[in-house]
Amino acid sequence: MKTTLHYIFVLVGFLFTSTLTSAHAFQKDKDKFVVVVDAGHGGHDSGNKGNGYRESDIALKIALQVGKDLEKNKDIKVIYTRKKDVFVTLRGRAKIANDADADLFVSIHCNAHHSQASGTETFVLGVANTKRNMEIAKKENEVIFLEADYEKHYEGFDPNSPESLITLSFLQEEYTENSIKLARMVEDNFEKGLKRKSRGLKQASLWVLHNTYMPSVLIEVGFLTNKSEGKFLNTKGGQTKMASGIKKAIYGYKSYIEQNVGEDIYQGTEVDTDIIETVGIPQIIENVVFKVQISASSREIAPKSYNFKGLSDISREKSGKVYKYYYGYTSDYNKVKQMQSIAVSKGYTDCFVVAYKDGIKIDVSEAIKSTSN
Repeated sequence: MKTTLHYIFVLVGFLFTSTLTSAHAFQKDKDKFVVVVDAGHGGHDSGNKGNGYRESDIALKIALQVGKDLEKNKDIKVIYTRKKDVFVTLRGRAKIANDADADLFVSIHCNAHHSQASGTETFVLGVANTKRNMEIAKKENEVIFLEADYEKHYEGFDPNSPESLITLSFLQEEYTENSIKLARMVEDNFEKGLKRKSRGLKQASLWVLHNTYMPSVLIEVGFLTNKSEGKFLNTKGGQTKMASGIKKAIYGYKSYIEQNVGEDIYQGTEVDTDIIETVGIPQIIENVVFKVQISASSREIAPKSYNFKGLSDISREKSGKVYKYYYGYTSDYNKVKQMQSIAVSKGYTDCFVVAYKDGIKIDVSEAIKSTSN
């Protein structure tokens, strides 16, 4: 048990370091919405061979069709983890997505079962694993063993260990909400648009989803082991239909994000007390905390630096149905004014200083006047 825990802590440390690296990438300005389309398996890893079909071949054909459809939109950039029948490591797939600073990671697979089970499933990362979901997680994660140097790169991670699977959820938590949003759109399109049987949205501890630092889903487009479904997925028409459902979901997600996270983030409109004369004001004001309000939104956004143009020390407060976002935390008025200047330089031109005394918000002018009484 001690050895297992040691490996888990080493893995978390390794992934945390990776997070710091990729977080920097989020700060890059992008003109396009970047989607990484991942065709599962490939090369000497054929995936499942239900009814004689090769999962790697069908997943690739659907992935290429999804990419081709998306590339028709000039605002979308598509990156493929593979475009032919080659083997790509799990860590390699994740690295492609992270290096691209992608907005979405979409991994496409085909399912298998010893019965005539049928239907689509879309997975997001999570530890709420049912017995069946644990089987899926182990099956997909066991690709690691096909890598010659897996022990070196996965730091003792064991696809069959419950402790290792739970660890996978630690660092991707902040993207869960948007991953679920996309997954629901995918399954809705399959069920309502294409009239396919949907087994719904699922959670599983999948390594490739964990190590991508953006909303990510793994789509099982159907069971090759089901005679009817396997035959459908092995046809050009079936592959085109499934690709269209995925493409439509990505378009829907992009539109949702632009409406609810992009334009919906609005700058503060309260009047800053810049007109207050600062000469003679003590630098430290006791029992008072100053912050810079940089934005507000109806959406709950992770208070991470890469979501706020590189600014650190971000805090969030809910007021009614609106979330307010603040930069800094200090009792030094001169310091908070400097922070305000930094925020302005980052593009938050309408940001303003707020003050709290004993946890209650007060006017900045009142905070400053209190020092002269």
